[in-house]
Amino acid sequence: MAANGAQDSFSPSDVLAAVLTMRGGEQDAKKKAHAYLESFQKSKTSWGTIIGILQSKAEPEATLFAAITLRGKITYDLSTQVPATELPALRNQILLLLKEFAVGPKPIRVQLCVCLAILAIQMKDWNDVLPSVVQSLSDSPESHACILDFLRVLPEEVTEGRKITLSEDDLADRSKVLLADNTDRVVQLLINYSQSSPAAARNPQLMECITSWLREVPVSSIVHSPLLDVVFQGVTADDCSQEASECLCVMIRETRDVDESQESIRVLFPRIVGLQPRIAIAASEEDTEALKALTKVLAIAAESWSVAIARQPSHFRPLVEAVLECAARDKDQDVIEHTFLFWYELKQYLVLERYIQSRVEMVDIYSKLVDILLKHLQYPRPESGNETDLFDGDREQEEKFREFRHQMGDTLKDSCEVMGVTECLTKVLNAIQVWMQKHASEVSDTNVPNWQELEAPLFAMRALGRIVDREEDIVLPQLMPLLVQIPNHEKLKFATIMVLGRYTEWTAVHPEYLEPQFNYIVNSFQADSKEIIRAAALAIKFFCTDCKNLLSGQVLQLQTFYDQVLDKLPNQSKEEVTDGVSNVVAVQPADQTYTLLKTYCDPLIQRLMTMANQATDKESKIALAVFVQNVTPAINRGDANPAVKYWQEVFPILSTVLENFLDFSPICERICRCWRNMIVSYRTAMSPLLPEMANKLANGFTRSHEGCFLWVTGTILREFSEDRDSVDQATTENIYSFFEVQATAFLRVMTELQPTDLPDAIDDFFRLMIDALLYYPQKLIPSTLLVPIFEAAIYALTLEQRDPLVSTLHYVRDLLSYGSNNPASSEGLPEVAAQQIKVIILSMLQSHGLGLVKQVMAGMMLTFPRDCFADGSGVLLALFEMIPGQTAAWVAQTIQLLPEGTVSPADANNLMVKIKDKLSTDDASNIRHVRVLLQDFTNSYRRRNVAPRDGLGQLEARSQDAAVTTTAAAAGAGITLLPWDPASDTHAARMTMQRHACGWDAEAVPYWQKRVATGDKLLFWILLSGAGDGETLLAAAEHGQGSAADNEERAPPLRDTATRVGRTARTPTAAAFVPIGHIALDEYPARNELFGLPASTLWIKSFYISKAMQSGGLGRKAMGQVEAMAAGAPFCSAALALDTTHPTWQRRAASVRLYGTEEPPAGAPPVRTNQAWYARQAYSDMALPAAAQEEACARVEGRDSLGYYAWTDPETGELVKIPTVYMYKMMG
Repeated sequence: MAANGAQDSFSPSDVLAAVLTMRGGEQDAKKKAHAYLESFQKSKTSWGTIIGILQSKAEPEATLFAAITLRGKITYDLSTQVPATELPALRNQILLLLKEFAVGPKPIRVQLCVCLAILAIQMKDWNDVLPSVVQSLSDSPESHACILDFLRVLPEEVTEGRKITLSEDDLADRSKVLLADNTDRVVQLLINYSQSSPAAARNPQLMECITSWLREVPVSSIVHSPLLDVVFQGVTADDCSQEASECLCVMIRETRDVDESQESIRVLFPRIVGLQPRIAIAASEEDTEALKALTKVLAIAAESWSVAIARQPSHFRPLVEAVLECAARDKDQDVIEHTFLFWYELKQYLVLERYIQSRVEMVDIYSKLVDILLKHLQYPRPESGNETDLFDGDREQEEKFREFRHQMGDTLKDSCEVMGVTECLTKVLNAIQVWMQKHASEVSDTNVPNWQELEAPLFAMRALGRIVDREEDIVLPQLMPLLVQIPNHEKLKFATIMVLGRYTEWTAVHPEYLEPQFNYIVNSFQADSKEIIRAAALAIKFFCTDCKNLLSGQVLQLQTFYDQVLDKLPNQSKEEVTDGVSNVVAVQPADQTYTLLKTYCDPLIQRLMTMANQATDKESKIALAVFVQNVTPAINRGDANPAVKYWQEVFPILSTVLENFLDFSPICERICRCWRNMIVSYRTAMSPLLPEMANKLANGFTRSHEGCFLWVTGTILREFSEDRDSVDQATTENIYSFFEVQATAFLRVMTELQPTDLPDAIDDFFRLMIDALLYYPQKLIPSTLLVPIFEAAIYALTLEQRDPLVSTLHYVRDLLSYGSNNPASSEGLPEVAAQQIKVIILSMLQSHGLGLVKQVMAGMMLTFPRDCFADGSGVLLALFEMIPGQTAAWVAQTIQLLPEGTVSPADANNLMVKIKDKLSTDDASNIRHVRVLLQDFTNSYRRRNVAPRDGLGQLEARSQDAAVTTTAAAAGAGITLLPWDPASDTHAARMTMQRHACGWDAEAVPYWQKRVATGDKLLFWILLSGAGDGETLLAAAEHGQGSAADNEERAPPLRDTATRVGRTARTPTAAAFVPIGHIALDEYPARNELFGLPASTLWIKSFYISKAMQSGGLGRKAMGQVEAMAAGAPFCSAALALDTTHPTWQRRAASVRLYGTEEPPAGAPPVRTNQAWYARQAYSDMALPAAAQEEACARVEGRDSLGYYAWTDPETGELVKIPTVYMYKMMG
């Protein structure tokens, strides 16, 4: 099985044999078969074999593989492998195959329809697509399925058309020809088919076709056609209930603009309400699917028309009552979740002053909803009667129920906002009191009857905590005494602890309730249940954080408690309790800091010494690190820091433990974390410890090769460099010498090991190098270390892991910038020194430039994860800007080294001709076009020769490039983007709040609502993501530990309610979330033309991360996600662009009020500017075109002109013109 490009022909028998091997062969045989099939999919000679397999009617799995392969060939290879004159023959062949597979199998038939649709998009002279397809396939009833499948996939494929190699103009033209010009024809075709027979009217395919074309056809055309009756009849038909319900839901969503859709709503409303009697029938027959279909239709109608309900509550009340009935009749909790979004949407209007009367009319509805939710919140009663296993061993069902309860908790909060806090809490109080009256006398040590009825209101009280004001003094004073009397049952005790921990802010302003609550929590640590202990540890953290001043007098008693319980706690709980008690220590007077640290930490040190021979003891070091992080007393300049005094005493003990366990990574990492916290917390006060710490770090890395030692080294380099006014010259020199020792040690290790043996250390090393370049360029670049480090960087580029590659590429880009006129940092660098450094960089490239180009291009074509493409091309761009002629020659040499057959001589020659043509002019913008050419070439090479195509996955194959795909898919882990809802007042209010926190464009939110609604602006919330650790971690999020914006820590969560992303429909989840920022993508065609950018370029705008969450890498992760989104379908952006404040202006004192920053002290490095940050993300400056400089072209938002922002100083009212810079980044 030859490599791609060397295979002359593929016989059907060989291909079928390889498919059979993939299904059941040995592992080695599977690998060979996989390589063979992958080569087959990309070969120019495979077209005939694919058609042959499809014609031979081989077994279904092989035939489906052939159909999927044909789809990939038409998508990627049509323009390069099939002459235009042969396209009609290919079309006719697909039509013949569709007739052959008209009766099935359906997956093959659908794939062939997709092939035909993709071919239709690319055949620019085929303008009668629908008539010709219908005519070709209408000669037999069996072929009707083909027509319906084709009609369904055509709008979907046109929408995703950017993945096809067509220009934006061509794609727009084909979209008009294929979709817009055919809407009337398609509607009539579907009407004719639906009327052809009763079976046709109930065909699920018909419903799917209507759904697909609702994106293109005005909804009024369907509502006022016979198709509406067909859809409603389908909702109650067994044959197509699910498909018809989904079709009706999409139809209803299209009427969300109630003012423009009044006539359609007038027709739909009575028909939808007329479905209500079927709710009781479906519930009585226990037909869950029918009940779910009805609930979705009714809930989506109510959600879409929520503003109309708020305006006319009496008229639309039957619809609201129908949704409520669905929730009430849902015995097994299968459908109620579909109503949550509606209750939220309606609440959003009812809490507005203008709808106060409607709110009064709907209070009884929400009151009934609370009663329903309190019942649904109850844990099940196990059929087996085993109270210790409520879900009869079904762990999946148990986890689903836990998640479901938190969703219901969000809806409880919605109800509370409509009813009022007092009324809602009163229901909770009444439920608890009723249980007490009925069952309190029956409680024993071993039995708590009907405990589920008591636990549910406790959970509800916890869920309501976020919206209950800390000043509430009507119901909570009655509830709190009851809580500490709750019977001793594991579930009840857990729920009570979580409630008390949720209301610590209330307790802080009602100190008379603190003692019984705190004692209840402390006593809970005696429980046998691990869940209770974990909950108690989290509650202790909250009490000690929110009530730290009230507890300050008990700091010594807390130490006794802390020392007693610490060894009994699981790891996470140890850190939480430590976090809590350290906050109480932190509010003590500074003159007590040393004594208290000894009191609290000496036992921890003793544990370390006792456990020194057990390498698993890492929790005590985490506890020490938490104390270091939290206990930072305010000390006058010149005074000794008492905390540092204590850490000096224990430093030898930590060092001894470290030396004994240098071969155990967890110990190394945690002690390094502790030391790093010391540097960050106490900064220059740590100077007395620096020499000894430096020795330990150097010795630690030399012996262990662990990257954590380099991590701390970078912290020292950065912290002391950023505070130079407090550091003497000798210390600065010693720190740099220490850095050189670490760098030399790393280079020595690199000569002994492969990069794959130490990717984490490589990541940490080049992060260290970025800091060294930023603060010591005049020392590092002329040194003898420069070339070895550069060679190590080239060597490291052979890796395939994202993080070390990103760090290495960023270092290389920063280094190359010193060979240009725009270095990464030129602050404090004399002109003579800057020129000398430039000469050194250019000289080094003469001997190492070819090696760098070879490795970067190899990475872009073969091994780099997608996230690294832009940085790789950024390296090449930097080289072209400095030495264009030589770089072009190096690129040509690299292409000549590619394997024979992987790239044609014509393609290679065409690339070099275009590059030389761009370089032959004096226009600097042409350098950017060279970058585009290289991006296109490497992407094309990768797509044809490296990236796996669809079809092998279902054969259970595993290709080498799958790891690359996985790595790319993991970009931005820890960050989620959710679309902003322009129709939601709550979303708008939170956006305004965040823009105020940002200090910019708060008044632009109404205009953004219009742009987002039309699809011209894509605006996303930025969320923290990651798996939680049970209910306790979710409670931590609820408690506000992950604050959204600096002034909205306690703001309620939002709901996922957006029904569109750009111009594409989506189904919102109604899930609650707390945004930590936002980011947008805008379309600016005029700007793209002005700057000479590709037409598909999108502009990153409105980017904000809460200041409390900055400096943690979240901004970089958000950028990574939005870049991956922009580069993928349906956007397929060739580039991203942005504008930001000019660095010169941002460093001025005048910018302090806008950015909320402080001027750096004399002698310290200036603040990191926005431009510098974006440059680190691989964005390059682009000059404002001369035409724009002469004629100011107003920006779409109207806030500024090209070349500057117009900002009104809120204090003086003065209009300030803030100069801007423009940046761009080519996408892979």
